[in-house]
Amino acid sequence: MGEATRPRPVNLICGVLAARREWLDAARDRLERALGPIDLSSDVWPFDQMDYYEAEMGAPLLRAIHSFAEMVAPDNLPAAKHTTNRLEKELADELPGAPRRPVNLDPGYVALGKLVLATTKDYAHRVYLGGGIYAESTLRWRDGAFEPWPWSYPDYATDQYRAFFARVRALYTEKLDAMD
Repeated sequence: MGEATRPRPVNLICGVLAARREWLDAARDRLERALGPIDLSSDVWPFDQMDYYEAEMGAPLLRAIHSFAEMVAPDNLPAAKHTTNRLEKELADELPGAPRRPVNLDPGYVALGKLVLATTKDYAHRVYLGGGIYAESTLRWRDGAFEPWPWSYPDYATDQYRAFFARVRALYTEKLDAMD
């Protein structure tokens, strides 16, 4: 019989999507206040792999991804998603000239073997965590690099994003080493 064990803490991340750089900055500030200090941020990249969000958010869209300094338990992911949902609503009410949804916040985590994202949408490859939140393994670590799955979002499957998440993983590995 298998014995339940406590998993290692993971490195919380959050993707931010917005049509204006100042909205990306406002989201970053809110994320730091809610989830803690950011230890690594991506460059701001154009989000041009799909037009799914443009009607709701405007165009052209920009993406930034942030890594948080403090590790969390993996079962903290639903709480992180509820927090980012609340922040999205607050920013929609507060940002001047904003569309109905000025920012999209996608929390997740990096572990040694995977990148996991939280979502409120069910699909065959997603696992229900509770509280209306699902998780999906978006990338896997194999042979020294992150690899996409057939269901990975097109932007997360790019070399640019995967290289950034490899940097997050290296930082995360240092954090784990410091714990031992």
